[in-house]
Amino acid sequence: MSGGADRRFEAFDEHDGREQREGHEGHQGPEGHEEEGGTYEGRAGGGDAGGGVGPDGAAAAAGGGPAGPRGPGEPGEPGGPAHGNGEEPESGSPPRIPLPRTSVEDTGLPLPEPAAAPEPAPLVLEHRVLKSLLGAWALAACSSEETAAVEEHLGECGSCADEALRLREAVGLLHPAESLDLDPTLRTRVLEGCLGRRPPRIPVPEWAAPYDAETARLDALLQDIGGAEWHAPVRLRWFEGDGPVSRRTTVAGVIAHLLSVDGLVAVALGLEDPLGPTGSPAGEPTPEGRTEAFWRASHFPPTRSVRLPWREQSHNLVRTVSFTGASTSQAGGAAGGEGGSARLTVPYGGFELPLSDSMLDRAFECWVHAGDIADAVDYPYEPPAPRHLHRMIDLAARMLPASLAERRRAGLSPAPAGHHLVAAGAPGRSLRLEIEGSGGGEWLIPLDSPGAVGSAEREVAHVALDGVEFCRLAAGHVSPEEAAAGQDGDRGAIRDVLFAAASLSRM
Repeated sequence: MSGGADRRFEAFDEHDGREQREGHEGHQGPEGHEEEGGTYEGRAGGGDAGGGVGPDGAAAAAGGGPAGPRGPGEPGEPGGPAHGNGEEPESGSPPRIPLPRTSVEDTGLPLPEPAAAPEPAPLVLEHRVLKSLLGAWALAACSSEETAAVEEHLGECGSCADEALRLREAVGLLHPAESLDLDPTLRTRVLEGCLGRRPPRIPVPEWAAPYDAETARLDALLQDIGGAEWHAPVRLRWFEGDGPVSRRTTVAGVIAHLLSVDGLVAVALGLEDPLGPTGSPAGEPTPEGRTEAFWRASHFPPTRSVRLPWREQSHNLVRTVSFTGASTSQAGGAAGGEGGSARLTVPYGGFELPLSDSMLDRAFECWVHAGDIADAVDYPYEPPAPRHLHRMIDLAARMLPASLAERRRAGLSPAPAGHHLVAAGAPGRSLRLEIEGSGGGEWLIPLDSPGAVGSAEREVAHVALDGVEFCRLAAGHVSPEEAAAGQDGDRGAIRDVLFAAASLSRM
């Protein structure tokens, strides 16, 4: 008996020593359940099961029976460790049941820094492979690893660096910088393409095309400006006598001025007068008189509402001259494209212009005043198309002899010594007017009388001007003393012609 007890005690001692070594690790109970704390507690009687597994593998008795002998310091004995009965273990001994873990977020301590990801190892490529990647690198088509490898190689290899520089410059040529602004000739090219596919049934006459284009360009400018810019100050400038004259108005006032003067053409075509039956000034209508009458008739200064009637009137003018010219041409009365309606005359107060020249005159003034508006609202504005600009310059050159004669009658330009009138159609002294740039050309201006014919044999002076500069002179925006770029010959004749060009301007 004692030997068996000793064996059980030894077995328990071994088991208990294993418990002390393994800490809180569990083992299998009688029914195969793993128990925490390293011991199995009895199911009945509330007592400790006491013994462990004996050498023969039998389990200790349960259900309140006698337990095997206990050695000193065994579980359940005074001074021994607690055995699942709620008692605290002695100091220095680890708890049988692990305590709850404490989160670092509850301690107030800083959180640990996350571990940095290891940097990828750089690519190690041969020279021939790196050289083959130069084209893709110049096009920014390499991966980040390949880009790093190529750029590191370029710092070490001079030949590859030179090749990379040449490839990068070539790529720059493949992608030229382009402006985001629309091409000013886009509208013309689109219309030409459309008309090339299907010509219009009622075409716009050639002499009315500049007016159609310039009113469309001005309408696009007006569409882009804001409501407050309609009241931006604009100074209308022209030339009278030997000095400049100006009148202050607004953007809306300029459109009202164009509306009232275009009304002269509308009345000549039988259309409605924008000034109304009682709005026209008494006597012979003049552009300045009609404008002043229109401004006085308004209870308030003109506003952006003036755009719609001006726009409708310009469309009606182009539509009317197109239909009138087409019907006359079909009847055989418009040979050469400038018969029929083009033979009508438009009175300007003191002089008249054929309808074809009057439409050119209105196109010229529309462009000039559109430039005035563009300057007032800081808007970029280009000159007319070269073919339209050439027609405007040609009109001004043809009007120079009459303007020169008018100035002489008024005593503003004294006749030269030995001056005598030349019969109409006969050659006389002439000035060669050379206009450079787009829309330019050469004109021989007769100096002796409006009816004379320019003659190269009797040329006494030569003046060279830029096309846009000549138009600014004819609009009264440049003084005659500042206009000429090149002069040769009779200085008196040159001065007379330059002042006559400035005198073509009006409000």
